[in-house]
Amino acid sequence: MAAGSSGGSDELCSKSEADSGFLGLRPTSVDPALRRRRRGPRNKKRGWRRLAQEPLGLEVDQFLEDVRLQERTSGGLISEAPDEKLFFVDTGAKEKERNKTRIKGQKRSLLLKKPLRVDVLLENTSRIPAPKDILAHQVPNAKKLRRKEQLWQKLAERGELPRAGRRAQARLLRPPTGGARPGPPDAAARPFYDLWAEDNPLERPLAGQDAFFLEQTKKKGVKRPPHLHVKPSQAPAVEVTPAGASYNPSFEDHQTLLWEAHEVELQRQKEAEKLERQLALPTAEQAATQESTFKEMCQGLLEESDEEDKDGEPGRGQDRGPEAGGDQNGGAEAPATPARLAAVDKKTEQQRRREKAARMLRIEQAVVRAARLRRQELFRLRGIKAQVAQRLAELARRRERRRARRLAEADKPRRLGRLKYQAPDIDVQLSSELPDSLRTLKPEGNILRDRFKSFQRRNMIEPRERARFKRKYKVKLVEKRAFREIQ
Repeated sequence: MAAGSSGGSDELCSKSEADSGFLGLRPTSVDPALRRRRRGPRNKKRGWRRLAQEPLGLEVDQFLEDVRLQERTSGGLISEAPDEKLFFVDTGAKEKERNKTRIKGQKRSLLLKKPLRVDVLLENTSRIPAPKDILAHQVPNAKKLRRKEQLWQKLAERGELPRAGRRAQARLLRPPTGGARPGPPDAAARPFYDLWAEDNPLERPLAGQDAFFLEQTKKKGVKRPPHLHVKPSQAPAVEVTPAGASYNPSFEDHQTLLWEAHEVELQRQKEAEKLERQLALPTAEQAATQESTFKEMCQGLLEESDEEDKDGEPGRGQDRGPEAGGDQNGGAEAPATPARLAAVDKKTEQQRRREKAARMLRIEQAVVRAARLRRQELFRLRGIKAQVAQRLAELARRRERRRARRLAEADKPRRLGRLKYQAPDIDVQLSSELPDSLRTLKPEGNILRDRFKSFQRRNMIEPRERARFKRKYKVKLVEKRAFREIQ
């Protein structure tokens, strides 16, 4: 600060010396004629400081400060204020005596109209508004309180009370009973009761309490959403095995089960053969030759010349004369010159007027035709009703068809993932494998795999495949020294 202040005084002294025209007495003083005026950027902070330290800048600052003071205290510039605000007229003793003769009621009315001197002194005449205190306007949880007020307004419009109001009314209807709480009874004198009964003594204090209170105290279970009560599939959890899979089935039941397994195997074999046909290499007769490959490459290139030949017009090869013989041997074919299009004559004003009149006539005829058709629709009410009834019957039939299809597909597994559900193999034994007794019966299938497939069939889990083990590193075989010494 000292350096800055000294620098400003030096500049002021040098300015006064330059104005006086005398050489300064300091050893660093120079001739004012030889002194150059320092020019610098005025849009920088350094330029602001330099201009503020000059006499003109000081006078401007003092003037602006005086203007701000007048605006803060008197509400504006005193030079612009009216005379009635600055001066008052002394009317003398006669006017005062005349005022005293007024009746008491008029005085009271004048006193009520005239503001008090205290209020006039305390009146804010400043033109500059007071700084806004942001912290005074900030309310904690303002958004939450605003949402609560909006909710209360909606409930009030519907004629409902908020939860606090409902609880207060419930407390008014069931006031708490006074009196001291009894102490714990003696263990020997305590009666026996069923813990899981509805009227046990532990549940009596909770009878009639608020639902929210019961949920928070974990005395009441959380209400399950309705979609949890709907099963994802109507298929039974455990399906009864067919009679042909019994250890001692009848001949008809066993043959029926064998036929079903045979159909499954045939379908699987057809799919495998179809895949083999699609992936099989072409035979020698179907293999592509050089001629067939050339024809495939030329497909679509000779269509234009073929069409010209069919129309009887000469093609590009026929259009050329004997002069084109050299072009066939050595050079490329020259492009054909396009035919000139005939110049279209410009329409006259008479033609344009006729076309416009014809267009307007067509529009008028279309409007008249549409009005006539609307009038004719009145006589088609019976037919329209029949069409509407037919349409409604068709929609009802489609709705019933969709409902039947949904009911039919309710037991089928849905597509829940990237894989498709594959039905498990039918557990069946051949006629030669049927045992003679229950002791020699061989187990068929796996109960764990059966439950896993049941979950997939009932849409409880998505179809999955077994994760394949993949080694992240290569196995390195090392022959130990002890083993090598033995060999």
